[in-house]
Amino acid sequence: MSKPAAPLKGRAARLARLMPSTGPSTAARTPFVLLVVLLLGGGLITLLLLNSALNEGSFRLSELKRDTTELTDEQQALQRDVDSRSQPDALEKRARELGMVPGGSPAFLNPDGTVRGKPTEATAPPSPSPSPTPSPTASPDAPAAAPSASGTSAGPSGSPSPSASVPQPDPAAENSPPPTSPGR
Repeated sequence: MSKPAAPLKGRAARLARLMPSTGPSTAARTPFVLLVVLLLGGGLITLLLLNSALNEGSFRLSELKRDTTELTDEQQALQRDVDSRSQPDALEKRARELGMVPGGSPAFLNPDGTVRGKPTEATAPPSPSPSPTPSPTASPDAPAAAPSASGTSAGPSGSPSPSASVPQPDPAAENSPPPTSPGR
């Protein structure tokens, strides 16, 4: 049979008293293994959540970049439109469509109240006279109507005469000075 182990002497005996070896202890390893598994699982879940948040931010960033590109293109198109409409010839054409005419020679007010220069009235260049248009209520088959309530006479074809379709300027408005705004 087996021989009993010899008693340990000196330093080995002291170490044997501090760390008794009663066999493999699985009970002491279980909490450690469980802690390591929980730490690894928690780390993996944290990495998964972090990766999801970064991907979401990346998608949002690409969407914002696309929106910025679209808005930049729209802003550039609008700026081109503004630039084309603010060219001098385009402004002049639009002003003439609105009935504006080029101004005469300007006059300036000095700080002491005196006028420098001689103001002149702006006049429109002669434009071709508009052709008379038949009124929508008069038909060519209808007989010549009596003068309308406005006092215009109808011509032989039933349409108003050209002199009645041209508005007459107000003489009081011609003699009045143009409105001025302070600070200009």
